[in-house]
Amino acid sequence: MSFLYNIGIRLAGFGLKCLSPFNDKINKGVTGRRKTFKSLKSNLNSEHKTLWFHCASLGEYEQGLPIFKELKTLCFDYKIVLSFFSPSGFEIQKVNPITDIVVYLPLDTKNNAKKFLDIVKPELTVFVKYDIWPNLLNELRKRQLRAILVSASFRKNQPYFKFYGNTLKKALFSFEHIFTQNESSKLLLESINYNKVSVSGDTRFDRVTAQLDQDNTLGFVEEFKNNRLCVVAGSTWPEGEAFFVDYINNTKHNNTKFIIAPHNIKANQINNLKSRINVPTVLFSEKENNNKLKDAQVLIVDTIGILSKIYNYADIAYVGGALGNTGLHNTLEPAVFGVPIIIGGNHMKFPEAKAMLDKGGMFSILNLSSFISILDKLIENSDFRKKSGSKNLEYIKENKGATIQIMNYLRK
Repeated sequence: MSFLYNIGIRLAGFGLKCLSPFNDKINKGVTGRRKTFKSLKSNLNSEHKTLWFHCASLGEYEQGLPIFKELKTLCFDYKIVLSFFSPSGFEIQKVNPITDIVVYLPLDTKNNAKKFLDIVKPELTVFVKYDIWPNLLNELRKRQLRAILVSASFRKNQPYFKFYGNTLKKALFSFEHIFTQNESSKLLLESINYNKVSVSGDTRFDRVTAQLDQDNTLGFVEEFKNNRLCVVAGSTWPEGEAFFVDYINNTKHNNTKFIIAPHNIKANQINNLKSRINVPTVLFSEKENNNKLKDAQVLIVDTIGILSKIYNYADIAYVGGALGNTGLHNTLEPAVFGVPIIIGGNHMKFPEAKAMLDKGGMFSILNLSSFISILDKLIENSDFRKKSGSKNLEYIKENKGATIQIMNYLRK
């Protein structure tokens, strides 16, 4: 199995190089990986003590951030290396206040694994949620270097728990401890005789709770909202945007404000979205030269990095991804502000969505008719809206604390 894995990795690397001229995201990854070892060598030397944090993408970085911050404080004299596999994480966090060096993770060949660890020599490695790379992890184990996995979530249909998944299964045993989000993940690990496992919960709850301690004021949103009821649609995709366009163009709630923050902020898509809306609409990028911000009914956010603060102004939230097959985006960010949330039906892989649906603070829609029905009810019934939202905040409060458990283990 290991032999087949190593062949697969090399084939994947060749395939990515072939596809890179035709796909901007793939090209960024291929180009960035060429610079990894040079960047490490120019920033590290044998005298440095180091920590290594690895995240697949931006979402996992946000998930691991509470741990990263604590370790930054605890190990203030260490150099911290952060690696990403996806360009979406690297491009946004290549400069951040936590880590000293940010690189693309090299492809998981045996030679790359040895070369990476020869340079970095991490005294502690933290992987977040998943993105298990056998050669890198096996090399960590051979060198007896500490590694933990935090906020892990497993499903029984994953290769780790199948007869053909021995290579990935073996890699899990490179972690000295795995902290899972839930009991079912712990039981799955124990079923393959991995017993150094604790249920700590999901560090994302700590991450979003910390948002409440920040200044979430956005003057331009306050001006736009103008004390009206506001619906925030975050991380939207075309299928969800179509529902909002139809609703906005035909709504009887003319005093309601709408903020749409698309996942894709390319100019042609933003302009297309704006052109389909028949009520006064303003873009974030136009706000400085637009003296009618408070008179607009729709604000389209054509930038990134401020959505978590925008949710502070929501009375109702919609989170994209689950109407299609792209995967549900972060529902905990609006939940912490105590607002009801609408999502699509493709949410089965997201336990937090199931929990909030069961508690009654979240609502799943499958078509335009069900979307209109629940949004109308939330707009028109303030008591129902507030009670639904309070259930989401309650859920957040019930599940915070993972960071404390993980740091207690590391301080031993």
